[in-house]
Amino acid sequence: MQLSLANISKTYKNGVKALDDVTIDIASGMFGLLGPNGAGKSTLMRTVATLQAPDAGTAFFNDINILEDQISLRKVLGYLPQSFGVYPKMSAQDLLHYFARLKGITDKNERDQIVNSALEVTNLYEVRRKNVSGYSGGMKQRFGIAQLLLNSPKLIIVDEPTAGLDPAERHRFLNVLREIGTNNIVIFSTHIVDDVKELCTDMAIMNGGRILSHHTPGEGVNQLNGQVWTKVIEREQLEEHETKFNVISSSFNQDHTLNIRVHSTEKPDESFTSTTPELEDVYFVALRSDNTEPVEA
Repeated sequence: MQLSLANISKTYKNGVKALDDVTIDIASGMFGLLGPNGAGKSTLMRTVATLQAPDAGTAFFNDINILEDQISLRKVLGYLPQSFGVYPKMSAQDLLHYFARLKGITDKNERDQIVNSALEVTNLYEVRRKNVSGYSGGMKQRFGIAQLLLNSPKLIIVDEPTAGLDPAERHRFLNVLREIGTNNIVIFSTHIVDDVKELCTDMAIMNGGRILSHHTPGEGVNQLNGQVWTKVIEREQLEEHETKFNVISSSFNQDHTLNIRVHSTEKPDESFTSTTPELEDVYFVALRSDNTEPVEA
């Protein structure tokens, strides 16, 4: 399976260029689309999900022309937007049966099997009789995955799904995505680097409506070998170091000093120590190359 986007562009009426000549090929597995808020990720996800048309470009999923044959794409698509509405006071089980009927699954035995399977995969079977409106944020997100699984989608899009989840809910949600991502294309849009690090086999970094880089997480980290340096400084020294060096991130230590990470192909000066690059470094270096302000870790 492959999703192929070529020269996708979108400018809104207010003049904002949300997508700028996006070209990328995405194969089976978990694909992380990583970028800050406002990078254009949601616009790209809505475009692939046939909810809005681009101004230019082409988009194919296997042999389906997404922009010209939206109905065929929707038959194999599962889409979980950032916000997916308020649920009526119905149990998860009854609501999934309702959605399954809307998707054309009329045989009750088949529907029972599909609904129960979706509840099991998303770890909601034990609370299937509880009203979805009373679910926690993480349970609602997992219910969102359950309802998109009803038509056995081949292309699954989840847009910023872990934002606002507590650590335990986030962990459960990522496990659900990991389970369904083996035989499908799952595009996982997020601004959280750890989500991509834990989950994705392939990734791209996006900002300003453009794809800045596309590689596996491991390839991205390996490209920075020998190029990330660290040093402990006092807080009041940060501005000076940002002026002299390419500071990509900084974090507080328990004694209120700062640990800074600098990107340089050579040792910045004798006060710096070489350190093992991390995926966060890959992200921050990409944003810095795009003239994005440095971000504190």
